[in-house]
Amino acid sequence: MSSIQIFSTLASCMFFMGIVAWISYQKTKGETDSKDGYFLAGRGLTGVFIAGSMLLTNLSAEQLIGLNGSAYKFNLSAMAWEVTAGFATIVMALVFLPKYLAGAFTTLPEFLKSRFDDSVRRMTVVLFMVGYGLITIPSVLYAGSVAVLRLFDVPELLNLSYELSLVLTIVMVGSVGALYAIFGGLKAVAVSDTLNGVGLLIIGILVPVLGLSLLGGGDIGAGVDTILNDHTEKLNAIGGESDPVPFGTIFTGMIFANLFYWCTNQYVIQRTLGAKNLAEGQKGVLLSGYFKLLVPFLMMLPGVIAFHLYQGKELPSFDLAYPQLVKDVLPNYMSGFFLAVLLGTVFSSFNSLLNSAATLFCLDVYMPFKKDKVSDKQLIKVAKIASVVIALFSFIVAPLLMFAPEGLWQIIRIFTGFYNIPVITIVLVGFFTAKVPAIAAKVVIIFHVITYGILKFVIEVDINFIHIYAILFVIEVSMMLLIGHFYPREGEIIFKSTGSVNLVPWKYAQPVAITLAALIVQLYLLFSPIGLVDGFSVYYLPCSLTVLLLNIVFCSIVIQRWNRKHAFTNNLSVN
Repeated sequence: MSSIQIFSTLASCMFFMGIVAWISYQKTKGETDSKDGYFLAGRGLTGVFIAGSMLLTNLSAEQLIGLNGSAYKFNLSAMAWEVTAGFATIVMALVFLPKYLAGAFTTLPEFLKSRFDDSVRRMTVVLFMVGYGLITIPSVLYAGSVAVLRLFDVPELLNLSYELSLVLTIVMVGSVGALYAIFGGLKAVAVSDTLNGVGLLIIGILVPVLGLSLLGGGDIGAGVDTILNDHTEKLNAIGGESDPVPFGTIFTGMIFANLFYWCTNQYVIQRTLGAKNLAEGQKGVLLSGYFKLLVPFLMMLPGVIAFHLYQGKELPSFDLAYPQLVKDVLPNYMSGFFLAVLLGTVFSSFNSLLNSAATLFCLDVYMPFKKDKVSDKQLIKVAKIASVVIALFSFIVAPLLMFAPEGLWQIIRIFTGFYNIPVITIVLVGFFTAKVPAIAAKVVIIFHVITYGILKFVIEVDINFIHIYAILFVIEVSMMLLIGHFYPREGEIIFKSTGSVNLVPWKYAQPVAITLAALIVQLYLLFSPIGLVDGFSVYYLPCSLTVLLLNIVFCSIVIQRWNRKHAFTNNLSVN
């Protein structure tokens, strides 16, 4: 890039980022002085901001580059992590969220204290804080910084070594991203996420469209024709054993991994805990599920296009497929906007994690230590200090990930496994049983950490790690139920509404959820051997119409039930 191009790119990037920062400031001015204002956006988030923030918290540079790289080298099987998450958003909206909001909880460990005891809360806080501090926050920062380095060739641009350029980029990206979380609280994070989400949507549409045009020699239709007729195995989402995500894993461990992420992971669910009411929370969660349906088209189709464009040219790494395509199709005047969007996705995940880590520390470590005798002003001050300390710690850890012998993705995969399954296990058992005691949760946490560590580091087990998730989940649920049977908790557990949040559900939550599930099935039918792979078979249309008919029937049933229920309630209130 020439000096003029570099200057225009940076100037336009700063302009777009400045707009996001200004709007975020205007939306949060004077609203972060209280505990609920800082940590839960004053419990005033609407569906649009919840959906935008949840989506951008989840989608970052790792997905943008990693999913396209997977599509370039393999096929669309990796879309399972994103698309099937729609089922988890349904469970969150209809099952978990009403219980969370009824108790007006601020953190997941706070709920676990209410259901079990304070020791369980402390143990889960340790799991989350260690996971966030040592791997999740540094890995998000590292992956985003590597993406910036790859796309804009920072070492050559600044005439520095790769290692020094990476450290510099990590510090710069992390410092700017931390500002939203430290000074704006959750609402600033949610507002900036939503605005960056609009930018991601624009880029997500623009890159594949321009890529199809390049593939078709200026004709988008010709590009589409090439995708649909040449190497159609690239469009297969039904993964085999040698693919990144074997299809069978969707029905085992992936269910629980997605439930953990979308229903119990503090830095994701914190947006929903700040919902204005249950209806707005359900709208936001379900809308984020619908956005996940766009992932194959916006975040994997470019990888397939890159395969057709660059096959035979051998890119140095399949993770470079998307950056190379962007360089080839985006005009120079769009590079600044793309950089702003890319950084926005990095900032989103980073500052969301930072805000949630500070929330966990303040509300589940600092306040109990002070015996809850802390003013809101003091608590917010501690949160800002904690955010700075956590950010500085991540600046130190993130560059070390370049020396990980098994690579970034493997490191994330291994260490997330230490806490995702025990957390979702104790939350589910806590929700749906009343007699299981706190000792059962403690036993499961200790058992999982030891057993998972042995399976990953001591014993060589030839089982896909996603299947291991499912096996451990079944064992740990059984352990908790057995302990509850032989050593039941005394007294009943009843979750009562605090009255802080309006808990009237959204009228269309169930039909919208059913339609989301139907669309996930339709997507898998489309990207399968009976769909686009090798051309549509005679089975595609009957299967698709059956799913459509079942969707209509089930939606009609739940709407009629709603109308009857509320007609009866209205009659009682009139009488």
